[in-house]
Amino acid sequence: MTKTYGYARVSSREQNEARQLAALGRWGIQMEDLIMDKQSGKDFERPGWVALIRRLQPGDLLVVQSIDRLGRNYTEILEQWRLITKEKRADILVLDMPMLDTRARDGDLTGTFVADLVLQILSYVAQTERENIRKRQAEGIAAAKARGVQFGPDRTPPPPTFRAAKTAYRSGRLTLREAAQLAGMKKTTFYRQCQREDSL
Repeated sequence: MTKTYGYARVSSREQNEARQLAALGRWGIQMEDLIMDKQSGKDFERPGWVALIRRLQPGDLLVVQSIDRLGRNYTEILEQWRLITKEKRADILVLDMPMLDTRARDGDLTGTFVADLVLQILSYVAQTERENIRKRQAEGIAAAKARGVQFGPDRTPPPPTFRAAKTAYRSGRLTLREAAQLAGMKKTTFYRQCQREDSL
């Protein structure tokens, strides 16, 4: 007998999964068939997801509220989609995107075909957007460098008073705050410079 499973995911313990569970509950999914992960969507190494994949049988239906509840990496989503629909021969329905519904309509394969096509398009759009973001970042960095903005750690040499202040700080004669004041530096800058020199 085929079953319908629901999958919900939130990224952290603080996030509330109630909205997802309510949407899945309206499908009449039994509590024991609602699988929940409180984990990042960066990959699919999640206990709930792994258990769900083991349970899926041919003809079963997996319902999720939205595609991003599966994950954030579209390459991996495509791989998991293929695993479920082709290897497990189960179906997937994404509630907020009805075109992502692999169930056969009127005995044909239209549902699977359209869903696979939409998912490929989404994957392409996500990949293109990632490339555009990288391109915009590179252009922004190049423009900032052209204006003279420097990136990376500050390599400005410390003031002449730094060595004496560092020696007094390391020997315990001065506190960090006092040594930084003596050197004429911010506390964090003074401490970082001490760490940098100690590692040389």
